[in-house]
Amino acid sequence: MKKIADLLFFSVAGIILFLALEFFEIPHRRKDVVEPTDPSTLPWKAPDTLNWAQLDNNELLRYGYTLISKTGHYYGPKGIIQQDFNGLNCQNCHLDGGTRPFGNNYSTVYATYPKMRARSGQMESVLKRVNDCFERSLNGHPLDTNSKEMKAIVAYINWLGKDVKKSEKPVGSGIEEIPFIDRAANPQLGMIVYKEKCQSCHQSNGEGVVGDDGTYIFPPLWGGNSYNQGAGLFRLSRFAGYVKNNMPQGSNHDFQQLSLEEAWDIAAFVNSQDRPYKDFSADWPDISKKPIDHPFGPYADPFSEMQHKYGPFKPIKEFYSKNKIVSK
Repeated sequence: MKKIADLLFFSVAGIILFLALEFFEIPHRRKDVVEPTDPSTLPWKAPDTLNWAQLDNNELLRYGYTLISKTGHYYGPKGIIQQDFNGLNCQNCHLDGGTRPFGNNYSTVYATYPKMRARSGQMESVLKRVNDCFERSLNGHPLDTNSKEMKAIVAYINWLGKDVKKSEKPVGSGIEEIPFIDRAANPQLGMIVYKEKCQSCHQSNGEGVVGDDGTYIFPPLWGGNSYNQGAGLFRLSRFAGYVKNNMPQGSNHDFQQLSLEEAWDIAAFVNSQDRPYKDFSADWPDISKKPIDHPFGPYADPFSEMQHKYGPFKPIKEFYSKNKIVSK
């Protein structure tokens, strides 16, 4: 009988303890307490523009933002400063004025430049980096580095990255490096996805949509007013990483609407279309530093231009790792 009594006692005690833990607010069991988040795991957030009013260069910053967001109004076929550019706005590629996490933002530019760039084989300033975009993405020519416009653009970019430390790469900076797929990216499959998910904004022949102010709301993805073959987005990994986190409209890093394969296939389709050409044959003077998906030879490996453009990229990466070649 004593054993039965002991058993009943411990059973009842266990039930009481369970109920106490479940229904009473014991600190270590509370379900409404949110653990603090490590700030280093959060996506980069741009500084607040409300602080501009307190800065001596606030007018320059405002002009820089305007030039980034409405570039085509100043530099484009109908530009009020110069007309020999394609009319794209910087923020057509650097979303939300270069502030969107995973949207090709400017977060690390100030902390990174000047730096040695393998593409040119030279030490580059932020001025050179900005002009690269004007020559390649905007298919124009370099701005005068002493111009008010260049000073405004650089001031704005530097202000955006003012809180980022040297050698620091915040979460969501630039474009995400997404995984390679196990096959070559397929332009034909990409065309199907483009028609389903991209065409309503960028149009059937990729010409984009111009707004009432004469600048692009939705940029042209190919054709005479698009970026040329020297632009970063002509590399499939850059384009795929960009659209995976940002397209179609309404997408972001936490709400992606494209699968991994769809992103690579759309990149293949868009970058297989006709676009402006400029001679950038002096790029990558050390060919061993060329990115795996740089589509123009010669290379420090036995793979074809076709495979370097469309993949599969994993065998190239494995070759570089095996032979200790450090590509960009």
